Amino acid sequence: MTVRAVGQSVRRLDIEAKVQGRRRFPQDMSMPGMLHAVVVWAAHPHARIRRIDPSAALAVPGVVAVLTHEDVPVNEYGINIYDQPVLAGDKVRWLGDRVAVVVAESLRAAERARDLVKVDYEELPVVDNPLDGMKPDAPLVHEDRRSNLLKHIYVRRGNVEEGFAAADVIVEGSYHTPFVEHAYLQPEAGLAYIDDEGRVAVICAAQWPHDDLRQIAHALALPIERVREIVPAVGGAFGGREDISLQILVALAAWKLRRPAKMVWSREESIRGHGKRHPFYMRHRWGARRDGRLVAVEIEAVLDAGAYASTSVPVLENAVSFLAGPYVIPHARIDGYAVYTNNAVTMAMRGFGATQPPVGYELQMDRLAEALGMDPVEIRMRNLQEPGSIAVTGNRMPEVTSARETLRAAAVVAGWREGPDGWHRPDPGRPSAPYLRRGVGVACAYKNVGYSFGFDDRSTAVVELTLAADGSIQSALIRCGAVEVGQGVTTALAQLAAQTLGIGVERVRVALSDTAMTPSAGSSSASRHVFMSGNAVVSACRAALEKRDAALREESGATRVVAEATFRGRDVRRTTAYDVVDGHCEPHISYSFGTQIAVVDVDIETGAVQVAKLIAATNAGTPVNPRLCFGQVAGGVHMGVGYALMEEFIQQKGQIRTQRFSEYQIPTVADMPRELESILTEVPEPNGPYGATGLGETPTLPTAPAILNAIHDATGAWITELPATPERVWRALHGRLAEPAAPARGPCP
Repeated sequence: MTVRAVGQSVRRLDIEAKVQGRRRFPQDMSMPGMLHAVVVWAAHPHARIRRIDPSAALAVPGVVAVLTHEDVPVNEYGINIYDQPVLAGDKVRWLGDRVAVVVAESLRAAERARDLVKVDYEELPVVDNPLDGMKPDAPLVHEDRRSNLLKHIYVRRGNVEEGFAAADVIVEGSYHTPFVEHAYLQPEAGLAYIDDEGRVAVICAAQWPHDDLRQIAHALALPIERVREIVPAVGGAFGGREDISLQILVALAAWKLRRPAKMVWSREESIRGHGKRHPFYMRHRWGARRDGRLVAVEIEAVLDAGAYASTSVPVLENAVSFLAGPYVIPHARIDGYAVYTNNAVTMAMRGFGATQPPVGYELQMDRLAEALGMDPVEIRMRNLQEPGSIAVTGNRMPEVTSARETLRAAAVVAGWREGPDGWHRPDPGRPSAPYLRRGVGVACAYKNVGYSFGFDDRSTAVVELTLAADGSIQSALIRCGAVEVGQGVTTALAQLAAQTLGIGVERVRVALSDTAMTPSAGSSSASRHVFMSGNAVVSACRAALEKRDAALREESGATRVVAEATFRGRDVRRTTAYDVVDGHCEPHISYSFGTQIAVVDVDIETGAVQVAKLIAATNAGTPVNPRLCFGQVAGGVHMGVGYALMEEFIQQKGQIRTQRFSEYQIPTVADMPRELESILTEVPEPNGPYGATGLGETPTLPTAPAILNAIHDATGAWITELPATPERVWRALHGRLAEPAAPARGPCP
């Protein structure tokens, strides 16, 4: 009998334990003799440290130690560049810098002593935005660098001057996207101890535990095999747990004091201490012929890296490849810059450099459509990439390029009609009150799947089969370091294994991530695990079946079979770095595409915007679990609505103004579209497991520009700075909204 698991809406394997409250999260963990640790945070966004005096804190009963930079063997870490101190000793560069860790017998004693650690500071000038940070006379965030410029990446294609000379219409716009808080449910928590084999073990929530090992081992000057990380249930991530947060701090305490040490951040500490989504400042100039064909683009984008590099360089790399959108453009000049400031560190967040660009390129497409008197679906159809199209980075798009399929599917459901003369929009209907104006907006977007630009992306899986006497499979255990952060990866991997092994999903168990027991699968990011880890699991299962069959032929009586397999992205598509001359490259392994159409009602008296309906068409190859796919789409739209209309982490002169959830607006169910329709356009990825590829991030990308284009359709006002709050919309309606700051024309310093 053939077992069909892929394509079924199997219930999530972890849902019952989580709903019943039985699944333990890091903050639920404790051990006998456990110490409690708290952070002494930087008091200023930019200051030199003259002296740290822990004497008063050490006098508090129950305090065991106050750890400072002098206690860290190698006082540096970072996911890409070791430019961040574990504990600041000479200088603080943002309010999230950690100056000391107080460790005590009780949490109460630790918190009391924290306020008694005296730090003498010399305040320094603050760099509070990247545009100022690029100026030649700007204060240096890192004195060992000649400027605050972290990275400049560029792409040159064709001849931009000739392209604009051939254009019948040229439109320009400046756009700004804000800092965004990850706002996951579970604040940072960790428990560290010395395990039975003498390893420093850390229990925490993480997205890439094996890379955490590298950074922890480096900071503690330990061989990597002397460090272990265990990841139980994770209360959300969205990129915010890809970087180290408190892992090294609790590891340091346990290693120095030889006792278990636990740290749990409050919500305010979580907001203060972990990175945010990158703000982008973008300037666009686009040209098109009278028939709507794009001929040239000129784009400059500056992103705020914050105080340390984190993932800003790969985020910039991704962003530059997507700044011109999923369109065929013969002439392009694109420049992207990442700049150090004294703001919050910026890092991975759902979309990873592909979320901000659509705010620019999709509003530019609507501006061109308006200038040409053309339907917004029609102008996109005339320019979208197809299989074999040449992208602005010079690469040929793969056979699964499906932007047109998603646009067509969304447009048809939304009521667009395709006639001999092109596509024609429907009447969006009338709103329910005279003070409301209704509009409809379209946006397309695309996203890489897997790590890019020459990175050796890989995932390893181990499959252990338990066999009956006749060789039939009683159960299967999958060991793979793919962390379940809420996206449903363990369920998807179990379905892929069940399909390959020919058994029911209920016979498959996926082990939790423990670096001592599960092989590295890379990070839970880049929408990569179904593609990367899914391929690894399928290959390991096939290898296990071969071993099982060999055991049966040999009549060995084996009741246990183990097989391991590693899948490498470069084996199906080898990516390359940006060329130093023109920026051309083979950027990505695989792609996911999406189109969204939003219908909004705008209150012209207050500026309030309500999304009446949103249609989301997304392609992720063959869906492994349609119900989980819908969950990813709905969750992505939820984040996109927040990005579009309300979410903004505010800093002024490096000071945090949104310190808690009461000051940071997150969309509730009342803010979601009153009607959400998800369409999965199935264009199988030939290199994916059973035709599947990634989905998790793509549904977030088109939401904000679709809503912004709908606001313009309803009111005639362009909102070019996120979020489109009622005040910002009202000011735009009344002509009082200034254009957002933009990069200076020409080469930046």
